[in-house]
Amino acid sequence: MPTKPILIAQISDLHIKAPGELAYGKVDTAAALTRCVAALNALAPRPDLVVISGDLVDTPTEQEYAHLMRLLAPLEIPFVAVPGNHDSRELMRTAFPQPAFPGEGPLNQLHPVAGLDVVLLDSSVPGQPHGELDADTLQWLEAVLSASDQRPALLFLHHPPFRTGIWHMDRQNLRNSAEFALLVERYPWVRLVASGHVHRATATAFAGTVATICPAPNHAVALDLGELLEPSFRVEPPAFHLHAWFEGGAFGEVVTHLVPVGSFDGPHPFFGPDGRLL
Repeated sequence: MPTKPILIAQISDLHIKAPGELAYGKVDTAAALTRCVAALNALAPRPDLVVISGDLVDTPTEQEYAHLMRLLAPLEIPFVAVPGNHDSRELMRTAFPQPAFPGEGPLNQLHPVAGLDVVLLDSSVPGQPHGELDADTLQWLEAVLSASDQRPALLFLHHPPFRTGIWHMDRQNLRNSAEFALLVERYPWVRLVASGHVHRATATAFAGTVATICPAPNHAVALDLGELLEPSFRVEPPAFHLHAWFEGGAFGEVVTHLVPVGSFDGPHPFFGPDGRLL
């Protein structure tokens, strides 16, 4: 029997407002998260862990974090989170019930899942939209990767370390991506660098591994690759990422699936009772 994969779901950019408020006067992000939680709970098999890769709330305020935690309460899967540029480290420390975060500084975390290390990196810069991994975070990451005895690692952060071609988002990406890349390149057991921030499903190669951006459950940054639009968004089909980790080979492999949020027709069989293709 093939070994079952470790499943890590990633949701991102929830942008929860105070109850009754809409993001940008248009998007009901609370309803979007409720639908996303239902979709996660309905997965079979269920993920081993859900990673929330930043921008959990929108302003941020204590009221928004309290609303967020009420919306996440029905989630029947363990979850962890790292801040984005819309978040507050201190409010997150207060809002999250488990002592998951360090007492001060960036909210970097290590979460082993079976034979896999899920590493959360805090790329937020208080009061700024762009991202940066400060010296303490890079030193912490090097210590984690060098001490892991080559355990495969998936790295999660909010800000992408690569450009997307969407001009107003690329101004806000990870500022010290070159420094980050030099570190990642030294550890071939880093098998994925997964981010958020852009609200669009995106994939590329980065520092000898795979890098992705997770879509959002609510709205998408407009796909403007020609600098034709002002910074804007579209209400596109919501989705999240499901990273499936398979053991084997030198360090194993990860396969990322895009999972749409919603009700869809099916599943329907390919073959009839006689075994013939329908």
